[in-house]
Amino acid sequence: MTSSEKSLTEILRSACANGPISYAQYIQHALYAEGVGYYSQDRDRVGRRSNRDFYTAESLGPVFARLVITAAEDLLPKGLANKSTFIEIAAEPGAELVSHLKSHPFASTQVIRQGDPIIADGPVVIFANEWLDALPFHRLISKDGAWRERGVHFSKEGHLTETLLPEFSEPIAKATARLPEVAGEGYQLDLPLAAEEALQNLLKQDWTGLILLFDYGKTWAALCADFPEGTARTYHKHKQEGDLLEQPGNKDITCDVCWDPLLEALQLAKFDPATLESQEAFLVQRAQRAAQAIVTQTAGNFSQARQTLMELIHPAHMGQRFQVLWGLRQG
Repeated sequence: MTSSEKSLTEILRSACANGPISYAQYIQHALYAEGVGYYSQDRDRVGRRSNRDFYTAESLGPVFARLVITAAEDLLPKGLANKSTFIEIAAEPGAELVSHLKSHPFASTQVIRQGDPIIADGPVVIFANEWLDALPFHRLISKDGAWRERGVHFSKEGHLTETLLPEFSEPIAKATARLPEVAGEGYQLDLPLAAEEALQNLLKQDWTGLILLFDYGKTWAALCADFPEGTARTYHKHKQEGDLLEQPGNKDITCDVCWDPLLEALQLAKFDPATLESQEAFLVQRAQRAAQAIVTQTAGNFSQARQTLMELIHPAHMGQRFQVLWGLRQG
């Protein structure tokens, strides 16, 4: 029997048969179990409609596409765009960035779905919007002066329940040196270690060009001091909730990525420049040609395009809530 022929509950029961599992293992099943995980189901997830779960910058259509494509073309050395493949990671079916435009400056395009293997070579532009935050993460809590890893098991009554693991899972055991020595009782950390691994694996491949990663995240200092409840949450029909064990497979599960190790990974891989900035700063500075054209072409009139631009860059909307990690690696 394949995983697609099993229910998610059966898959989780099997995973917990020998004891509790880490949150990262639970989230991997809940999001990516074949045919029954949240991202592996054939369903509509993204958009403003009431039956969708959340919307992203990419849901805003041609305006966001124009801005990103313009930024990519201008950040690459002159003349390189038409020799490069534009690779989009984690696009929703039917909502690929370039699908919003009549034309683009690249030699070719490629889409890699969320959870599929990522392979890149040659001159490329690698773009992802909310890819890293959709990967599994671990959960820790400070108890009695020590860090404990939170896990998941089935109670005697047959319900998914949170517990504390008897010892750290292997990924957390390797990361203990980075944990803060002192934390208040009950302080919670959500660690997106899979995001770090995914980026490192991508950077090891033999490609040159530009990487553009749009996502929401925090610095390590902020995660360790400013978010005592952690940053993990679920989304379902545009409602944010905190119970990660409720309706697995029917809700998105996410947490803020940690930018420090991701930026360091670009620097170690010889990206120059390697930059992290707010979405507002990136779109205003790096996509200036497209932003200026939208404002100029609609001056004095109501414009949906200009309103969308403001939503993307305004600090009270997406401008500061999202950040862009980008870098250039030349051959």
